[in-house]
Amino acid sequence: MILSTTALAFALIPLAFSHPLEKRQNALPPVNSTIDASVLQLALYLEHLELNLYTGGFENFTDADYTAAGFPPGFRENVGVIAYHESVHASTISTILSNAGYTPVPPCSYKFPYNDPTSFVNLANMITTVGIGAYLGGGSLLTDDPALLTAASSILTVESRHDAYLRTGIGASPFPTSFDTALTAVFAYNLAQMFVVSCPQQLPIPILPKLNFVSPAPPPNLQPPTPAGTTLQFTFDPSTFLVDVDPNAQLYIGLLNMITNVTFVETTSCGDGCVTAPVPEGAMGVAFAVLSTFNGGLNGNQLSEFGTLAGPAEVVLS
Repeated sequence: MILSTTALAFALIPLAFSHPLEKRQNALPPVNSTIDASVLQLALYLEHLELNLYTGGFENFTDADYTAAGFPPGFRENVGVIAYHESVHASTISTILSNAGYTPVPPCSYKFPYNDPTSFVNLANMITTVGIGAYLGGGSLLTDDPALLTAASSILTVESRHDAYLRTGIGASPFPTSFDTALTAVFAYNLAQMFVVSCPQQLPIPILPKLNFVSPAPPPNLQPPTPAGTTLQFTFDPSTFLVDVDPNAQLYIGLLNMITNVTFVETTSCGDGCVTAPVPEGAMGVAFAVLSTFNGGLNGNQLSEFGTLAGPAEVVLS
């Protein structure tokens, strides 16, 4: 269900926000290439999703609900502020695209698996981390105009502040890692699909077979970090693979985490369409796992282009 954001925006006007788009229309950067446009369309696709998510977190629960769940005073109000930020991000990107003659991608219909403030915030941490990864990964492609890269970077830093606030609210570290994890467009887009019910327009990005992260559940308050060696379990449907794979082939989990090269871990079968793999040394924060027949030698871009059988799946370690 797409939730209304109009009432939310009006409710937040007393917080002393004026709409920056109306005053800074002439300062918006240009879009000088189709690559720039594709990066912005994905960013807008994710901003629509985040706007719907945070609007729900504001409208579906009361201040008393958040307080009863252990969140500090004012937390719901700040969830509303985050939703407002996402609406400004979405409208700004839409205007940049429209000014350049591109039709902005419209919102989809979404379904989010939360039923209380705590499950909402845990989910918001995961989804916002995907958005952060997409901006990091897309930034390297915005080479035509420094002003456009600056604009995208200014959104990225705000998204990171959102995530730090959310994590603090559940008692987790606001900064669990020294580096964030960049995502390719293919990986970020596929991670968003688990919350999409239907779309009037999808982006021209490949949809990969699903990899489901089964266990273990994230630690309470995301602390202490899931230790190295902990067994991770994943499921998948081999019939959906886009390439032929020998049923007896050794499979690997490629784990994208921070700025290191992809860490490949040998898997153990736990049945048809089921594998386990240990958490590698040094992995922490939020990682992204893909199933592969490769056991090394590929970076994140190569994995998303040809090395992934299924995935990615988001794995919250701390």
